[in-house]
Amino acid sequence: MAKFSTRPHNSPFLPHPTNPRSSIFHSVSPTRLISQSHLLRLSLRVCCSIKEKENVKGNEEIPPVLSGLRVDASERTRSISKSENDLSSGNGIDEVGFDSNWPPWRNVPDRYKLIGTTALAFVICNMDKVNLSVAIIPMSHQFGWNSSVAGLVQSSFFWGYALSQLPGGWLAKIFGGRKVLEIGVLTWSLATALVPFLAGYMPGLIFSRILVGIGEGVSPSAATDLIARSIPLQERSRAVAFVFGGLSVGSVSGLLLAPSLIQNFGWESVFYIFGFLGIAWFAGFQFLDGQPSVPLKSISAVSESESESGFPTKKSTKPFKLQQLPAALKEVPWRGFLEYPPVWAMIYTHFCGSWGHYTCLSWLPTYFSEELNLNLTEAAWVSILPPLASIFVTSVASQLADNLISNGVDTTAVRKICQTIAFVSPAVCMTLSSVDLGLPPWEVVGILTSGLALSSFALSGLYCTHQDMSPEYASVLLGITNTVGAIPGIVGVALTGFLLDSTHSWSISLFAPSIFFYLTGTIVWLVFASSKPKNFSKNE
Repeated sequence: MAKFSTRPHNSPFLPHPTNPRSSIFHSVSPTRLISQSHLLRLSLRVCCSIKEKENVKGNEEIPPVLSGLRVDASERTRSISKSENDLSSGNGIDEVGFDSNWPPWRNVPDRYKLIGTTALAFVICNMDKVNLSVAIIPMSHQFGWNSSVAGLVQSSFFWGYALSQLPGGWLAKIFGGRKVLEIGVLTWSLATALVPFLAGYMPGLIFSRILVGIGEGVSPSAATDLIARSIPLQERSRAVAFVFGGLSVGSVSGLLLAPSLIQNFGWESVFYIFGFLGIAWFAGFQFLDGQPSVPLKSISAVSESESESGFPTKKSTKPFKLQQLPAALKEVPWRGFLEYPPVWAMIYTHFCGSWGHYTCLSWLPTYFSEELNLNLTEAAWVSILPPLASIFVTSVASQLADNLISNGVDTTAVRKICQTIAFVSPAVCMTLSSVDLGLPPWEVVGILTSGLALSSFALSGLYCTHQDMSPEYASVLLGITNTVGAIPGIVGVALTGFLLDSTHSWSISLFAPSIFFYLTGTIVWLVFASSKPKNFSKNE
């Protein structure tokens, strides 16, 4: 079919000016101007319609692989149907004769929009997690808190975080990860914004931090459910890495922004601004089209859970009612989880990884300052290096894992390789740092940064295994493992301080326990872990 240009001088309804660049309304009376304007709009509308229909016809022939990523048939069909509806109703046609491509993400597949906004939520998540670690210093001076009280305030976050893991995973399984995620973001954002009002009242302050922990605690399970419902196996490593990589970005952003905000506007500004970001995210998320928050039924087995293209199937279900909650809770195959050795491997591995992560997150700044004799400014900047390096490592690890799976490498083997790198690397680097080799401080910093950055390979190992094993119960499984994984945030951090006071040795208090858990976690993972799809349904 011939293509018609939308330039006015080619329109058969209008007189042709001598100079194509000149205005079509040159030397035209007002009355004729109105008439020609009407004809112009009609002409351009016809031309645009022809062009749109040609584009729709062309889109039907587009192969299902774009830029190396698969696009499922349902999304392409929905895009074509939407274009045809717009043509028939007259919507979406630019009145001035040009195709509207605004906003830029208009033609991005829905699952990528969901993954992008979920990653942004995780950025805000860790910004609200680390803000108190910076603001606690001026708050302690203002309210006269000693170290014990300051530690109580900071640890209260993990109370809510640990308690919300299982309920969050179960609710995500019932109502869908999208709904649970948006409620979680709103909860922790409002609780963050309330901190300045409650700081002078200790029970209220602790309660607000518990709420922050609850809101952030349901988010990993919600994101896991969302990924399991929306992302095919060949893209899963990248999706998990991109979403959970937002935590590293959030840590870096929070540690960079919080000091300057506190210095210029007071410690209260950190909670107001970071809380507002989460509320704004919640408002914008309401306008995003995407995965409906409906429960999935029996999609654990490969034949039931994923199509030949690797996409999770979505079976039709009736709307869920609150009266069904008790029955839905009983339907969760808790016994099947506990009788399956790979589930226990995930639980212990998650605990081991969290021990190294939380203890280093809490104590490395002090280690850099006291053991390596760095001043507070240097220690603060050095603390940013591990999460900053993790951003780069995460992108490399996820791409490597997905490429291996796409090339036919067994999924379990890929997950074991990635998790082994994630545990052995920091164990070796901590061993080198704990032994007196006479290295200068900045070399020790480089060694620790490298080891902790390589631990991000876990996002393509452990954190993908929940979806691999059971897309239907992925959120519940992560809730189970993350509940145990939150224990080091409560026990490990305090035990490290106790050992440090008793032994005055960083090697014994900080590095030795982490090395032990990293190595034993590697052994358990290599022996018992599995990414083979498992049907946990009771009728099996």
